[in-house]
Amino acid sequence: MTAADQRGTIQLLIGEAGNRAAVEALLEGHYEVETEQAVGEADCYLIDDHTFPEYHRELRERVEESDPVFCPVVVVRRRDSRLRISLPDPDEREPPLLVDEIVDAPIDRNVLFRRLNTLLTRRSQSKELRHYIARLEESNRSLEQFAYAASHDLQEPLRMVSSYLQLIEQRYGGELDQDADEFLEFAIDGADRMSAMIDGLLEYSRVDSEGDPLEPMDLNTVLEDALTDLMVMIEEHDADIRVEPLPRVEGDPDQLRQLFQNLLSNAIEYNGTGTPEIRIGAERVGSRWRLSVSDDGIGIDPGDQERIFEIFQRLHSHEEHAGTGIGLALCKRIVERHDGRIWVESEPGEGATFTFSLPAVDDP
Repeated sequence: MTAADQRGTIQLLIGEAGNRAAVEALLEGHYEVETEQAVGEADCYLIDDHTFPEYHRELRERVEESDPVFCPVVVVRRRDSRLRISLPDPDEREPPLLVDEIVDAPIDRNVLFRRLNTLLTRRSQSKELRHYIARLEESNRSLEQFAYAASHDLQEPLRMVSSYLQLIEQRYGGELDQDADEFLEFAIDGADRMSAMIDGLLEYSRVDSEGDPLEPMDLNTVLEDALTDLMVMIEEHDADIRVEPLPRVEGDPDQLRQLFQNLLSNAIEYNGTGTPEIRIGAERVGSRWRLSVSDDGIGIDPGDQERIFEIFQRLHSHEEHAGTGIGLALCKRIVERHDGRIWVESEPGEGATFTFSLPAVDDP
């Protein structure tokens, strides 16, 4: 492969009046040059201002068809040009942009090559990034399928183990020695915890594949449903939960109910010895809402604040606090499906504030 092949293909859409032959000679040996006068599948397009209106529609279709892979268009602008061409402001217009560079005639060879090389490098990186993203998405789909299949297939034999253990306990409980009764209790507890972990893993694997479409929704209604689900736990701990008016967001109601339910149950569970005091608030930041769930509980060490969002990560023993270590990982997965992020601010003994962002809905 020659150096010209490695740099990329440039298609000249310059007319005879634009001295196409001279520009072609300038590029040869440095780039692979196409001179076909119809928009093809090149890596970059070099066009002059006189022929730009003629190819405008075809170039626009080609650039939009290539998106999100970068497809650069360079315009040669002559001094006597009557066509007003300027580079668009990327902050004021959504990509893809049609014109990426303007080179003034007479062409400075070094300037042209430097700009072409920059654009072609960016296109190459864009193609590689899309390739890696596609591979990553395929890998994630495979992992989700594996997690679902493995978890689903484990359920039946585990149910059998648990059932027989309980049967042994019912039939022979008290007839065995103390150690045997204790071992049996450990085995049943382990089977129950494994079953809960498998259920959590199944739920985790289904967040993307089986979630409902995101739609405008009222978070107040979602939170009311979550509080209803937690009513017994709230009454048992006499939890004081105060809620600011919540906004409308773009979301999956069932998943956001699960998100609130997990955060609130953690706030109650990890309260310590006092009456749980929990505050739920919302703040608009740009095009998103930041929701916060604050408690006055035992807090979280700064060194553990990233780890708690990983799957099956626990900071306490089962004797101290029940749970599978999947609740906050599930919260993170749900928030990320809503194109947001979740984090915690906390100090040991000072409570914790979990904050997550969701896309806002601007109703007319």
